[in-house]
Amino acid sequence: MRIGLLTEGGYPYVSGDAGLWCDRLVHGLGQHEFDVYALSHGAHQEDGGWVPLPPHVGRVLTAPLWDSHDGGRRAGSDGGAYGRRARRRFAECYGELAATLCTTAPQDPAGASAEAAALEADRFANALYGLAELARDEGGLTGALRSETAVRALERACRAPGAPRPAREARVPDLLAVAARIERALRPLSLDWYDADRLGAVDLCHAASGGTAALPGLLARHFHGVPLLVTEYGVRLRTHYLTDPDAPPAIRSLLAAFHGRLAAETYRRAAVITPGNAHARRWQERCGAERAKIRTVHPGMDATPFAEAGESPECADPLTLVWVGRVEPAKDLVSLLHAFAEIRKEEPGARLRIVGAPPDAEGAAYLAHCKALAAHLFPDEAAGPHAVGDNPVSFEETGGPELPARADAYAAGAVVVLSSVVEGFPAGLVEAMFCGRATVSTDVGAVVEAIGGTGLVVPPRNPRALAEACVALLRDPERRARLGAAARARALELFTVEQNIAAFHGLYLEILSHTPVRRLVLDETGEPLPFAVPAEAHVPGRWTGPAARVVARGGPGWATDAPVRATTAATEGVR
Repeated sequence: MRIGLLTEGGYPYVSGDAGLWCDRLVHGLGQHEFDVYALSHGAHQEDGGWVPLPPHVGRVLTAPLWDSHDGGRRAGSDGGAYGRRARRRFAECYGELAATLCTTAPQDPAGASAEAAALEADRFANALYGLAELARDEGGLTGALRSETAVRALERACRAPGAPRPAREARVPDLLAVAARIERALRPLSLDWYDADRLGAVDLCHAASGGTAALPGLLARHFHGVPLLVTEYGVRLRTHYLTDPDAPPAIRSLLAAFHGRLAAETYRRAAVITPGNAHARRWQERCGAERAKIRTVHPGMDATPFAEAGESPECADPLTLVWVGRVEPAKDLVSLLHAFAEIRKEEPGARLRIVGAPPDAEGAAYLAHCKALAAHLFPDEAAGPHAVGDNPVSFEETGGPELPARADAYAAGAVVVLSSVVEGFPAGLVEAMFCGRATVSTDVGAVVEAIGGTGLVVPPRNPRALAEACVALLRDPERRARLGAAARARALELFTVEQNIAAFHGLYLEILSHTPVRRLVLDETGEPLPFAVPAEAHVPGRWTGPAARVVARGGPGWATDAPVRATTAATEGVR
């Protein structure tokens, strides 16, 4: 079958969220053909290039989410060359969409009856697809989404009777900010991906995340009836609540309503929803996802690099604790350092190895703060990047002679610690489980679901509880070995690439088996042949001659009349 893989800020780019997961999925399902539709997050990401693509990737189309000018249509224009009728259509559709943001959100059932919530959901959907149809007819609507018409529509919705208090208090700068955020989220409406020979030709759309990435799938379903599968390891509405905590209440309220409405529409139209963990599943249900559609599919991770460490669980120092990850405030290394000060009182010979690098300037500042704190907590043994035996705390990175790979970092300690205050699916924790290590973790995100009783869990931001759990394992080698063996067995059963690929292959076949055939084949008399084009009929290989992989990058303009830069790479295959 032919899969349209929809990504945002990830695959096929070298850097980006969910890139590795998508790469493993595509390589593992060589019996299917993939077309990739990717939204990029920045020029640096596009300049970094793509990962190597397998031959069964038939087409790659990309478009930027970061260009603020959009082919010359700047904020404040009223839709470029729109005529009077098109401007009226836009004002009506956008006005309806804005009005739904100032009514009771669908994820708050206490505030509205089920019937009223359904009516508001239909109202949002009609406005969304009305804008999509306008974009298709008029060649895009990016300029209109940031026009004065859009801002005035938001203002009328906020001033309407019954609007929530934060919306009523919105000022012009707030409305401009909200309009800009909504415009960016709705940019896929202006793409030219929805022709019958592009997304209209795939058998199934698979969105690698919700929100903006799923919009092309919604439009493919709306225009061509293509079924949609949505995979989420982090729900966009939750991400919104966690970002910009200092933003004005009006902005947070209106954007939360928008993301909630879009999530509810995505879940309502999706054939199947696959959260990566129970934590994401609960958020999806809160946003309106039907339980019958939800199938939890855990992330697939490559266990091969950790096999040697897992088969030889002995460590060089039975009193060493190891933390591995990206150095950033959400990992709460400050609490870990305070906990280690308590551990040293009970076990003076204990060591702590912090292995990781900061992802950005904020992380670099946080790393410097943690090093200063370690020097303050252990004044007689100043922390620094020296040999582990010289200091109770060391800050290190993989790739050196002592720790050439991540598996070596986990193998260097008796206990692996996770101290985060915010966490999605704890991939680093699963890597430690592959290595057969006992773990002590804070109860955040999907931690409890991942370890399943094979490690100790403590409340976040509680250094004393973290210290007590670590001391208990350091003093009990038999318990460490027992927990480590159970953790490795659980990880190999639930979190490997193989189980992830097998799950999605089964879901693809299940969805297609319940989807009506959209491409009819007629016999000599003009009667349709219902089983003439089964999903299994497509077999990639060298059968009928060479085909071409189409690679198209979206330029700065998003309108359908903008030129598309395309190159071809010779491949072999059959459509």
